[in-house]
Amino acid sequence: MASTFIGNSTSIQEMFRRVSEQFTAMFRRKAFLHWYTGEGMDEMEFTEAESNMNDLVAEYQQYQDATVDEEEYEEEEEEEVVG
Repeated sequence: MASTFIGNSTSIQEMFRRVSEQFTAMFRRKAFLHWYTGEGMDEMEFTEAESNMNDLVAEYQQYQDATVDEEEYEEEEEEEVVG
């Protein structure tokens, strides 16, 4: 028996953030960049990729914050009903 789970969780943002930090550190030192530019890539492509990753992390953070706000609002409503 086999099963597959596909889920969308905001916890993945921590992994994206770590990868982004590591990428940024290496890119700032231009580590391995010569290999990619030698094969025809442009340095701007790396800058765009970094920006896309930061946007992705920010979007996940936005969804996480919205979920927390909704949970707090629901808890306040429950307290008002009980009280």
